[in-house]
Amino acid sequence: MGFLEPADLTTEARRLYDEDVADVGYVMNLTRLWAHDPATMSGLFDLLGRVMRMGGFDLRRRGVLVAACASASGDSYCSLAWGSRLAGAAGARTAAGVLQGDDGGLEPGERAMADWARKVARDPNGIGPEDVAALREAGFDDARIFAMTVFVALRLAFSTVNDALGARPDAAFRVTVPSAVLNAVTYGRPIADQPAS
Repeated sequence: MGFLEPADLTTEARRLYDEDVADVGYVMNLTRLWAHDPATMSGLFDLLGRVMRMGGFDLRRRGVLVAACASASGDSYCSLAWGSRLAGAAGARTAAGVLQGDDGGLEPGERAMADWARKVARDPNGIGPEDVAALREAGFDDARIFAMTVFVALRLAFSTVNDALGARPDAAFRVTVPSAVLNAVTYGRPIADQPAS
């Protein structure tokens, strides 16, 4: 699971576990970690959902943002999870490309989003007015640029907690993630050797 001892199995933790089993068929390692404070995880994802709706980000665009920022920050867990989701929406080759910094398979607006997510993840203080202008030229108004930035920042916060506390990508990823995406993720924590008990 990670560096922490298992969380107490509270009613709220059990709810998170049950949601994972219903969604993916097992309890994810990151959920076991966040079971130490389910309300914080729920609050974070409620906020992410609000920002996602404000920005009008569909699954494909969320996949572009998360895959670009997760790979830029060296987070293997979210890169594999969201690389797989992006593969379902845009193809495994395109998803693997985004994870490796090659946005050739994306539409122009999506390329601008991926570039922005990487800049926010790597060096937010290095961003200048010309970077914002590039997003405007790609068709994003200021409200959507704000939403995009907040979305990436919140995803980075989530990844930072997972990475700092040792959450390894789930063993199931070895068989559920497309091989092109698996091969593209050569950074971060390795996939867990076996499912958590």
